[in-house]
Amino acid sequence: HLATSLPLPSERDHLRPRIDLIVFMIDIKSKYSLKNVEASLAYVDASFFLGKVCFLVTGVGRVNYCSVEMNAIWKLGEVYCSPVLFCELELEGIRVTTAQRLLRMLEICAGHVPGVSALSFSLLMRNSAND
Repeated sequence: HLATSLPLPSERDHLRPRIDLIVFMIDIKSKYSLKNVEASLAYVDASFFLGKVCFLVTGVGRVNYCSVEMNAIWKLGEVYCSPVLFCELELEGIRVTTAQRLLRMLEICAGHVPGVSALSFSLLMRNSAND
């Protein structure tokens, strides 16, 4: 399910499936994109920040056109204890690899990978990003 911002409309709450992973997409070429994500974060229950949220930054292949400071993005990941993934959606190979990573994260967050919890996976991702 996709949403352009949060909170989600409440009139269909009873039909909404369980949420296992929230991916916030930030277009590095759009300050509005970052502002929208920052505003939406206030509507996410704190328990989701324990391994069920990540930030996906798109447009990283066009650093010359950046409107968003990289420090602001890294700070989001740090403040919300959530991994930050970078990709360039215009390149098919990177797009496919990113989709596979997100699918694997979703499998873990949904509890479909025995022995790995969303929290432990999130900590591993954050630690590997710091190395």
